[in-house]
Amino acid sequence: MKRRRFLGAGAAVLGAGALGAFAVPATARLLAEGRPGRLLRSEVPLPDPFEVPLPVPAVLAPVRSDGTADYYELTQQVAALEILPGLRTEAWTYGGTYPGPTISARSGRRTVVSHRNELPVPTVVHLHGGHTPAESDGYPVDLLLPAGASDDHPAAHATGHPMAGMDVDEDTGRILTGARDYTYPGHQRAATLWYHDHRMGFTGPAIWRGLTGFHLVHDDEEDALPLPRGDRDLPLMLADRAFAADGSFAYPATDPDLAVPGVTDAYMNGVLGDVVLVNGAPWPRAEVDRARYRLRLLNASNARLYRLELDPQPPGGDALVQIGSDGGLLEEPVAHDAVEIAPAERFDLVVDFSRYPPGSSVRLMNRFGGGRTEEVMLFEVGSSPVGDDSAVPERLCTLERLDPEAAVATRVFGFRRSRDGDWTINNQSYRPGRALARPALGDTEIWRFFSDVHHPVHVHLNSFQVLSRNGRDPGPYDEGWKDTVDLRPAEAVEVLVRFADYPGAYMVHCHNLEHEDMAMMADFVVE
Repeated sequence: MKRRRFLGAGAAVLGAGALGAFAVPATARLLAEGRPGRLLRSEVPLPDPFEVPLPVPAVLAPVRSDGTADYYELTQQVAALEILPGLRTEAWTYGGTYPGPTISARSGRRTVVSHRNELPVPTVVHLHGGHTPAESDGYPVDLLLPAGASDDHPAAHATGHPMAGMDVDEDTGRILTGARDYTYPGHQRAATLWYHDHRMGFTGPAIWRGLTGFHLVHDDEEDALPLPRGDRDLPLMLADRAFAADGSFAYPATDPDLAVPGVTDAYMNGVLGDVVLVNGAPWPRAEVDRARYRLRLLNASNARLYRLELDPQPPGGDALVQIGSDGGLLEEPVAHDAVEIAPAERFDLVVDFSRYPPGSSVRLMNRFGGGRTEEVMLFEVGSSPVGDDSAVPERLCTLERLDPEAAVATRVFGFRRSRDGDWTINNQSYRPGRALARPALGDTEIWRFFSDVHHPVHVHLNSFQVLSRNGRDPGPYDEGWKDTVDLRPAEAVEVLVRFADYPGAYMVHCHNLEHEDMAMMADFVVE
């Protein structure tokens, strides 16, 4: 067995010891800011809840297919959408809708998505959770300039706009104009993924304005299970937003023209909206049969955390049966009364609405919210008898378990805010091209993350398995393969990750988008 090496400072930091590693900010401030975000209030009257039917994003049809691949085309464009009833909101969209259309991919088949940029800004597309070659991963300065942009476009020379502490090298980044093909080989198991903008310094406002969509991977193993399918397999994208007086998306950008990144000081710890959207609709309602439903929950909010539960609970509790995580099926189902979901995390749940009396109204609640943000959506349970041949097996799959004894290195990543107010990893603000780690292709490593305040940590390229929290067992929501882990204040989490298949430059970063845009990112290079 290879001898494990310890890389980085603070390898022994665990739990509350993380506070000791950070002299600034003070402990009291850390605790006060433990739950990120400040509420941005809308300037328009908000609609009553549960009046808008739940929309389900359309599935995008391939423009062509061959023996090994499916080919798609998407145009990134401005669209005026009716999100709040009676108002038009200008959104940045994939294909003219928010969320964008769902891409339904097959494990083992290559998916090629050609994106054309007709927005007024450069873009970058990241397939979140995708096992993807570096050139298609959505590196934050691999810009796609707007169609028709000339060589003197500012982004063509600065690869985005630098900010305090975020240096930019003109030679870093693969820049194209008009269109770019993203290739996803499909060498991964069935899972609920999503695609979104990932441009350096501007991920927060781009996602806030609408650049998100589902990417679902299917495989034979999952298809063989008697899980709910068809209309009873619902993708649910949760996102909070605020609206200006004219119906536009309100966002506290430092520069309203979005030429310079960042938010005003009051929102440096994250932006929370006062409207909860599900699949782009405010507090929607869904009519459901008295049958089992699969709910693919995605937290696509910039900074908001949710603790989700059904109200009322069904007799006996355990309403939310988790069958999958970020990286696909769990080995066995796990029953919860509530689930806590941080930005970018996904939970695949099965809810059996036959446990409720006919005609019941069941609210999905957010117990981390307050006032209007405590409610998410409503399920109206039907009264007519229906057939349901679905089931949740006691065994869903056999998961490969990574062996911590096979780890050849332990690396430590400290997520904190600097004295200057920047969000940093290992006391460094992000600089494209500077790698904080260089794992070898095929190696397994232990990565230890520790925090000052709340940070959802996302690792590109490979899913990982959570080893421990504060030196103890993983938490109740850490099962299975993950690509985003909810790192709580003054906490240390260890994960096992194996760097498979693809060399190149990838990212580890906080998925609180305001933290990410203010430099809480780092490169790692698989060699």
